Amino acid sequence: MALLELNGVDAFYGRIQALRKVSIKVEKGEVVALIGSNGAGKTTTLRTISGLMHPGNGTISFDGREITHTRPSKIVELGICQSPEGRRLFPRMTVGDNLVMGAYTRNDKGGIASDMDRVFALFPRLQERRTQIAGTLSGGEQQMLAMGRALMAKPKLMMLDEPSLGLAPILIETIFSIVREINAQGTTVLLVEQNAHKALEVANSAYVLETGVVVQSGTGRELLASEEVQKAYLGM
Repeated sequence: MALLELNGVDAFYGRIQALRKVSIKVEKGEVVALIGSNGAGKTTTLRTISGLMHPGNGTISFDGREITHTRPSKIVELGICQSPEGRRLFPRMTVGDNLVMGAYTRNDKGGIASDMDRVFALFPRLQERRTQIAGTLSGGEQQMLAMGRALMAKPKLMMLDEPSLGLAPILIETIFSIVREINAQGTTVLLVEQNAHKALEVANSAYVLETGVVVQSGTGRELLASEEVQKAYLGM
């Protein structure tokens, strides 16, 4: 049984249909990538999984439980957490306080302290800047903080929305290296990313979205080798 499964999901913004019969599976322990151009429906898919939008049709199941119409706070408690596009930090709060906010659904002080140490091990720069105001961090540091905050919820499934957006190439390499490490430590990852080449390199499996429709799927290697994907997303 898949950890996460979307089956025939339609989603709408008013009368505009953003997703059409989207079906995807994320197996436990995988990195799964969603790639596609702007407006393809990638972020809408994550918003629908998170409960910020509800499907017009179709079902969403997580860890053996249907969550199609579950409220967002409960979805976080069940083990899904998202690092959103644009980071969406609390800019006037410190790095440390932003991380604590990621654990707002938890009351296990020992576990929270342990996970804080884990975040600082993954992102040593955040430990150096623990008392710094989040809004004064660089773009790369803010992305690290957004990912660290999501990890503080202790998710079974971590959803990353455009983690490399706006970053310098050397920082992109760092971010994807950390994605691999997070996954190696046991966290399943659903990755939305416009840098299709880097996403497919790290992904066990992947889906291509076009105007709200899944048009292609396979392993990361299969899609890297696909002529259609190379022409449309890899500049080949």
